[in-house]
Amino acid sequence: QIQLVESGGGLVQPGGSLRLSCATSGFTLDNYAIAWFRQVPGKKREGVSCIRNSDGNTFYADSVKGRFTISRDKNTVYLQMNNLKPEDTAVYYCATTFAIVVAATAFNEIEYDDWGQGTQVTVSS
Repeated sequence: QIQLVESGGGLVQPGGSLRLSCATSGFTLDNYAIAWFRQVPGKKREGVSCIRNSDGNTFYADSVKGRFTISRDKNTVYLQMNNLKPEDTAVYYCATTFAIVVAATAFNEIEYDDWGQGTQVTVSS
């Protein structure tokens, strides 16, 4: 059974940093892609970053390029978030797909089959 468990969210001041973790189990991560999405109440969920574990290729939304870094260590995928802004406030979810993702599809929710429960990130002074 595929399981994804996010952690690491919290309250941080603008300009601060957080590292989110997505602990995975029940499948071989090498064959899957993992993406981070985020959602604000009343708004559509948006893709933030994705790692294609078959070759390590990564994808980022324009809004987070240069500030966020996705990485993997064994069965956990991390999202290092630096220089956080109030507009980064959201619930962050990790999700996984067996499909081969490319730039055009990395942030299509329909591609992703399994999701974690989410972790809240609040950026506020």
